[in-house]
Amino acid sequence: MEVTKNRFKFAMQGGDVQYGAFLGLPDGSAAEIAAGTGFDWVLIDQEHGPFELSSVLRHLQVLAAYDVAPIVRAASGDPTLLKKLLDVGAQSLVIPMVDTAAQAEALVQAVRYPPQGIRGIGTSMARAARWNQVPGYAHSANEEICLIVQAETSQAMANLDRILAVDGVDGVFIGPSDLSASMGHVGNPGHPEVISAIDTALQQISSAGKYAGVFCMAPDLAQHYIAQGANFLAVGTDTMVLAQGLRELRDRFTGGTGQEPDEPQAGY
Repeated sequence: MEVTKNRFKFAMQGGDVQYGAFLGLPDGSAAEIAAGTGFDWVLIDQEHGPFELSSVLRHLQVLAAYDVAPIVRAASGDPTLLKKLLDVGAQSLVIPMVDTAAQAEALVQAVRYPPQGIRGIGTSMARAARWNQVPGYAHSANEEICLIVQAETSQAMANLDRILAVDGVDGVFIGPSDLSASMGHVGNPGHPEVISAIDTALQQISSAGKYAGVFCMAPDLAQHYIAQGANFLAVGTDTMVLAQGLRELRDRFTGGTGQEPDEPQAGY
């Protein structure tokens, strides 16, 4: 038995744009429904979704049966949390609010076993190591980890070149909603100044040879971001799809008399 190959990293090496969706519903059935829809990847969102470690584990177990790459967005970059997420089987991690190269360097250390990092070794209790049934797991696991840092503030944009220079950072994911707030355009990730900043960032990331990701629910804008260098895109969330689908079902029978939500935003 060998270390499980990282589906996301393998797919990204193929050169095709990878499309995905965020999972915010902690029920395993929701993850299974999403897994069968044909997305390239799905992201378990522990930052904003109500996921404890046990529910992340259940989602990873469900997703393992499907041809989809699982990603986990950690609630924070705390090394203890990251160690636990890696041990339950996460291989691709998105870490929110990374503003400096020093933060990025600390994250690289946290997700790697020594001597490259400080991740603690507990393979007999780790699902990632098949509970010590993967020979040499601790020697080969580092190669299959994918670390994606999230740039979502003006500070991160200013430090982006330095963040990209950190060895062990595989990619950068742009969070338009938080970025727009940081830039003074709260609730307006489609503001021209925000889009311009994202364009510049995607070009920087692509030029550095790193994975360039962004959240975008507008198809035309998504194609624009791809032209700027984006090669993995989040295009929606399970919660929003459920809410929208139920409203549309309601409207078919009521003529749309219910209260409507705010217009969907271009970023998350």
